[in-house]
Amino acid sequence: MSVEPPEQVLLHHVIVVGGTLAEWAALADDQWATRLGELGKVADHVGAQWLILRPYGPAAGEPDLPERSAVVGNCTVVAQPDADGRRRLARAIASIQAAGGAITEASIDAQMNAPAAVDPDLVVVLAPSHRMPPSLVWELAYSELVYVDTEWQHFGPQQLDEAMASYAHRHRRFGGVD
Repeated sequence: MSVEPPEQVLLHHVIVVGGTLAEWAALADDQWATRLGELGKVADHVGAQWLILRPYGPAAGEPDLPERSAVVGNCTVVAQPDADGRRRLARAIASIQAAGGAITEASIDAQMNAPAAVDPDLVVVLAPSHRMPPSLVWELAYSELVYVDTEWQHFGPQQLDEAMASYAHRHRRFGGVD
């Protein structure tokens, strides 16, 4: 008896959190280009419009790195080297205030998810399941979490594909409890 594959679940916005800024700095430009391209292909294949990469968390004395991006098919892949979620939240609020905007959930949401236009559907955390990444503060409210117990250096398209398959088999409650 064969089992039908699960219905294709479209993801719009995926975040992958893993590695330290020092590990990110160790990647050469061509390695970044390859990584963004390979991960972008997987995300594009499931219909994701945005794939955001962030380091796991801040540490003293880590290097200041540039943001990197690539467009793969219909998916924009962005490596955002900001490892401190609290600092990102404070900057988002300051940016809204500087622009004369009202501080609302919607305005903070827009700033925190930028450049993506929607909340993340899936957050893939490269860590054991008992550790929550300090680089995420806002993004966890309505996102599904998938933990992948692997190191940043070993994370690639296969692991991202497996995380997305795990997501596809879930019943989403969007913050609610059953």
